[in-house]
Amino acid sequence: MTSRIPRDSRLRLVRPRPLAAAPRAMTQRPSRRPAPRPPEGTPAQAELARMARSLLAGAARVAHWADAALGPGRDAGQHDGKAALSDASAERAAASLGLSTAQVRAEWDTARLAGLVEVHGDSARPGWRLRAWDRDDSAVLRGWVALFDAWSLAHPEPAEHEGATVAEVVSAMPQVLSFLQLSAGPVPVEQLLDLLEQRVTELRTERCEIPYGPQPDPDHAQPRDTPLDPLLDWSLRALASVGALTYGDAQATLTPLGSWAVWVKLEQICVAAQSPAGNIEAVAEEMLRGCAQLRPKAARDEYRAWLAARPVGSAVTELLGAARGEDALLRGLAFEALRVVGAPAEPDVRAVADEPTLRPYALLWLAVHDGADPEDAHEVLTREEATWLWVDTAAAVADHGEAPLLVRHLESAVQPTVPMLLDEVRAVGHPRTVQVLVALAAAHPDPALAKAVRRAAFQVHTGGS
Repeated sequence: MTSRIPRDSRLRLVRPRPLAAAPRAMTQRPSRRPAPRPPEGTPAQAELARMARSLLAGAARVAHWADAALGPGRDAGQHDGKAALSDASAERAAASLGLSTAQVRAEWDTARLAGLVEVHGDSARPGWRLRAWDRDDSAVLRGWVALFDAWSLAHPEPAEHEGATVAEVVSAMPQVLSFLQLSAGPVPVEQLLDLLEQRVTELRTERCEIPYGPQPDPDHAQPRDTPLDPLLDWSLRALASVGALTYGDAQATLTPLGSWAVWVKLEQICVAAQSPAGNIEAVAEEMLRGCAQLRPKAARDEYRAWLAARPVGSAVTELLGAARGEDALLRGLAFEALRVVGAPAEPDVRAVADEPTLRPYALLWLAVHDGADPEDAHEVLTREEATWLWVDTAAAVADHGEAPLLVRHLESAVQPTVPMLLDEVRAVGHPRTVQVLVALAAAHPDPALAKAVRRAAFQVHTGGS
C-alpha cells in the first residue's frame, strides 16, 4: 500500500512566511463596547498637542539644552538622589537660554515630571518623549498628562497643614475635577469647596475614622476639623500652573486640555470597570491565561482594562515576569499586552533584549515600535533567533493548540527544507526542543517526515548526531 500523500524526497517546506504567533481559539464574542469618543467640542489631537507643546515649551527647551550641553554619559544632576541640576549647570543653562537660575530649575523640574527627562539614580538623561517631541503628538500629550497627574508635586503645598489632610485633599480632587468637567464651564469656588468637604468626609468614613464620645447631629456636623479653603486654593493654583484649568474671580474652569485629560481618566475607569473577561484584579500570569482563548480584539480590550487599573511601571514589570516563565504561550501574549502599553514600555523591553529567552520577542516588539511593518519585523532576527522563536512558538502550539496547527506551523520556519530546519533546531538549544519534535512527529501525516522528525528528537534527547 502506498501513501496517497505526495512526497518530496527533499522534504521541502513551502515559501517562508513571517513568524506566526501562538494560535488562540476563536470562541469569544467580540467586545460590544464601541471605541469611546471625546465630548463634543473637544479639540482635535493635533490642536491639543499644540496646546501641550506651548505649555511645556520652556521645559522642553531646558531639556534639549541639557541633552546638547551636558552630553550623553555625563552627570547632569548633583548627587542628591533626585537628579537636580547642579549649581554650575543651572548657571550655564540660565546664561545660554536667557533665563534666571530659578526659572531654569523650575523648568527642569517640570521636564522631569513630564518625562522629558528620565531620572536614573542621581543622574538624568533625555526621555523618549523628548526624542519624539517634534514629530509625535501622542508623545507630547502623554508628557502633559504625566505632568497633570503630578500636579500636587508641581506646586509646593502649604507648609502649615498636616500631611494627612493634604493627602485627603489630593485624593478628593479627582471628584472635584470630574464635576468641573461635567459642568463644562465656570464653577464657583464655594460650590467646589462644598464638594471637597463632602468627599473628604466620605474618605474618612470609608476608613472608619469614628471619633469617641458624643457626636453632633449629622445634619449639623462639621465635615472637617481643619479648614479646607486654603488647601482648595492651593489645589486649584497647582492645577492652573500645569495648564489644567483657569482660576480667578472666585471661580474655576477647566481648559480644553484639562477637560480632555479628565475625560481620558474617566474613560480609563469605565474601561477598567467593564473588563470583558473579568481578569482586571488578577495577576499578570492569570490575566494572560484568561486572554488565551479570546479573539485578538477582545484580548486587547482585556489588556487595556487590566493596564488601566494599575501603574504602568508595575504592570510592565508584571508582564515581563510572566514572560520569563516556562509557558511559551504566555510569553507571546505578554508581549502582545506590552504592545498595548506602547512607548512607556520601551526602556524595559530594551533592557530584556539581552535575555536569551526574551530576546526574539523583544527585538520584534522594538522593530514594530520603531515603525517597521509587522509583516516584515521578523527580518530583524538572526537565523538563530528566528529558529529559537520558531521552537518557542511551536511549544506554545503543542501545549495549547491542536495537531493541525502544529503541522501548519512548519510554514513559518525560515529554513527552506525540513532537514535544514531540523539541523538548526537541534543546534539552537531550546529547552523544549525534544517535546516539540515529538509532538510534531506525532501530528504530521507524512510518515517519512514524521520519521525524520522522530529521529531528530531522539538525537537531541541522547546527545547524538
